[in-house]
Amino acid sequence: MPADTTALLQRLYERFNVRDIEAVLALMRADVMWANGMEGGHVHGRDAVRDYWTRQWAVIDPHVTPSGFTLRADGAIDVTVRQTVRGLDGKVLSEKSLHHIFRVADGLVSRFDIA
Repeated sequence: MPADTTALLQRLYERFNVRDIEAVLALMRADVMWANGMEGGHVHGRDAVRDYWTRQWAVIDPHVTPSGFTLRADGAIDVTVRQTVRGLDGKVLSEKSLHHIFRVADGLVSRFDIA
């Protein structure tokens, strides 16, 4: 896998975890398709991702740590992550391993899915 793609995704997780929305959105294509893990389906475009995260962070405090990056045969990147979700009171609501699937085009994230 290209080092620049791994660096892009590592930066995405780093900035997400500190709630730097604008820095994360800058790593996405304007027409990004992003999985909506709370409500199902996908949101489309940077503004929709911003709105989704704003709603999400008003009710929970997710933290996602990547532990492995694998290039799939179809060109997508499979990222193994550890996701910890806390309530706004700090209590752990869930902690689990997941696979995030990214598609990157022209050096920016074009699609994100949760496997």
